[in-house]
Amino acid sequence: MIDSARNERRVRLASNGGTYVISAWLDLPVIGIFAVLAIFYGLAAALFAWLTFWSPLRGKVQSLSGIVAPYFNAIALLFALLTGFLAGDVMDRTRLALRAVQAESGALANLNALALASAADTATIRDALHGYTDAVVNDEWKQMSNGQASPKTEAALAALLRAVADPRMTDAASQAVHGNFVQLVLKAAEARSERLALNSRFSGAVRWMTVLLLCLMTQLAIGIVHLERPRAHIAAVFIFSLAAVITLGLIALQEYPFDGPLSVPPTPLEQLLKATAT
Repeated sequence: MIDSARNERRVRLASNGGTYVISAWLDLPVIGIFAVLAIFYGLAAALFAWLTFWSPLRGKVQSLSGIVAPYFNAIALLFALLTGFLAGDVMDRTRLALRAVQAESGALANLNALALASAADTATIRDALHGYTDAVVNDEWKQMSNGQASPKTEAALAALLRAVADPRMTDAASQAVHGNFVQLVLKAAEARSERLALNSRFSGAVRWMTVLLLCLMTQLAIGIVHLERPRAHIAAVFIFSLAAVITLGLIALQEYPFDGPLSVPPTPLEQLLKATAT
């Protein structure tokens, strides 16, 4: 039982270490992401070539010659499938993030329009709405680049909820209008929760480790298929490595939907901020 607990702890520590490494790599700037991939797979390719043609073990390595190309195709196909699944998941998260921003801004825009159209005095609601939108655009969006939420935005959302839930609003406006106020704020709060959930920083570490290691195995498979001629070996591994670095780098740039050069912009909320300022 003690050995089982120790093994479980070792596995957990290894997993946490891998998660930290992947997260640190994904947090790098664009050049850093591509540079790490290029250096890692470049060194791996150089090591394979050295072991195959120039190391003291070259005789044993070259004795493996005769492995046919379909062996490489099987591993490459598995790598391509998992890379496609990873890219699809990243794209899906970006699409959901864009939808969450649109849902949040749409609910707030409807709240603003309803408050302006209401015969009741809704100055408190509109002020709270402007304060929440300002907190999201100018504070929380910056915090999300670090995978965090904004306490200022949380407080602004609470203030907005208190403003629309004020019992005196029922007397000033009709019950239906008051109910719509509350429903729209709750909808915006739900969209914000989804937006923050999609900004999780550790959701894809296991997927990335699997794809990166499988890419390394595909490099090795290509090298084993080309054991007779050094130039063909180097050319084949180099072409695959270059394609893998470009593909994985472009996917990595979109891993975090609210961070990086391809992140989802707060454009609808910025437009709403300008509209509520008047």
